Amino acid sequence: MQSTLTAADSRVGSNRVSQQHAIPGGAAILVKNGFYEGLEVCMDRDWLVVGRGRSANLVLAEPTISRSHAAIGFDAEGFFVQDLGSTNGTLVNGGKAQRSLLKDGDIIQMGKLALGVTLPG
Repeated sequence: MQSTLTAADSRVGSNRVSQQHAIPGGAAILVKNGFYEGLEVCMDRDWLVVGRGRSANLVLAEPTISRSHAAIGFDAEGFFVQDLGSTNGTLVNGGKAQRSLLKDGDIIQMGKLALGVTLPG
């Protein structure tokens, strides 16, 4: 699957109210394994919820992730991933993360789902 989607193309809906920050172009999340392998999502917003539930912005039918598993966001510090109280937790490069700043090439693990991070440099 080699398609590229923007976050606006995926499911929309978040209860989060945030301060807008200019998102640098070129940031993307790439699914590294499983049914959605090769799917690339451009980060064009400052808050993207990943999960298997209908209220997630990026809905992935992976039974090992929670309905609203984690959010990938952008703020004054840069891009980050934040666990949203998921059952199985969120890992960044193999280490458990409640909230973690992201670097280019990081791997986010949610259940059996692995997401690669591409950030502008």
